[in-house]
Amino acid sequence: MQYINILFFLILSYWGFKFMLTSQKSVTHPLNKKQKLLFEGPEVYLVLMLSTGLLSLAAPIGLDLSAIRLLLLEIFCIIGLSRAHHKPIWSATSIFYLLLILWMCIGLFYTSSTIFGIRVILKFIYAFLVILFTSAVVRDGEVFLKSAFGARWMAITTIILTFTGIHRLFPGTIWYSTALAINYIVMCVFSLAMYYYGGKKRKDLYLTLLFMIPCIVWIFRTSIMGTALAIMVFMFFKYKLKSLPFIGGILVIFIVAVFTIPTVKNKMFRGEDKSLTEFREGKINKDDIDSNGRFEMWEWSFDTYYKGRESIGSGTGNLQRAFYALEHGIGSIRIVHNDYVQILCDNGLIGLILFAAAFLCLIIHSFIVFQKRRYPWYIKVCAITAGASAAGVLLTMYTDNVINYTMATISYPCAFYGMMLGLVKGYKESLCKV
Repeated sequence: MQYINILFFLILSYWGFKFMLTSQKSVTHPLNKKQKLLFEGPEVYLVLMLSTGLLSLAAPIGLDLSAIRLLLLEIFCIIGLSRAHHKPIWSATSIFYLLLILWMCIGLFYTSSTIFGIRVILKFIYAFLVILFTSAVVRDGEVFLKSAFGARWMAITTIILTFTGIHRLFPGTIWYSTALAINYIVMCVFSLAMYYYGGKKRKDLYLTLLFMIPCIVWIFRTSIMGTALAIMVFMFFKYKLKSLPFIGGILVIFIVAVFTIPTVKNKMFRGEDKSLTEFREGKINKDDIDSNGRFEMWEWSFDTYYKGRESIGSGTGNLQRAFYALEHGIGSIRIVHNDYVQILCDNGLIGLILFAAAFLCLIIHSFIVFQKRRYPWYIKVCAITAGASAAGVLLTMYTDNVINYTMATISYPCAFYGMMLGLVKGYKESLCKV
């Protein structure tokens, strides 16, 4: 059954080329099913891209089909940039991100594995290309909403497939549950934004709650924390300092849940039973947390590939090569489960600073745009989704290799950010025409 992924890959590739090269295509209005719109080729491809990002399409063909699919998506973005009627919009985020990629390319000159270095760069470069592509293509709210709704319906479909077990009939077709749970953070924030600014429809509120359920049922601590942080940032965007009591309440609820829900507590701690009293008294430390070997892996990574090379790291792809070769001696784990550790070990403090600067600018810029009252509601939805979901996804990168699932995870906040840039540009251009 895995070979069906090859068929899916060929179909999606064909559609990608077809949509990208077409001049115009009739599509249904995202808010009115009886109304038709004409989308340009790159706009139609954008809808396809965001609607299929949760498809991994892994297949046993001697090559990594998912990697080929990622490379093809990047080629499509480059083609789309050349075919779009507008130029990409550069911002501090995209400039810092470009500097990060260039620094990673420099890291290829002193790495012990150029092949692994190139693979790492290809994973990082996708989100960068997504920002440029979406900023060049999107100028209308209809294109944004059509793309976002497509992404949300795909996320709903994956929930149905995973909870019913149907996904087992098509192994490798959709991403791992870890990647899905991180994607649901973005969809959760988007649904909440649609509820507040898209007419307060109950459907959007129910979908917000739906996207919170998987990480809780699967007891994914990272995604639970990421979802909580995304909601807190959402409330800060909306209510600013007035949101602090609400944020404090979420923190209290989270801490209480960790110590009172048996399944969560058993996965969080090891050894004897831990209580809130011990937490308040400061008797719980790092050794009491069950990290599934993460702390040991991180310590080994720092000792081997970071210390003595703090500024520039040991070279792009070096740490991934070491883990694939199982040089760490800690079981059969092939990823470090921390993107920040990987950046530090590969590209040093310079790499981490550039990455942090890019996404800090993304969140701040999204906040600034959201606060502009003159912008239409759909720009507010896009801005708050980009900023709040980016914060949640960035948190998950602390205990997982989110960049490995870039098609399904970090590229989505970047897509919303790029669309935000395009929507703001389109709105300003429309005012000049009046």
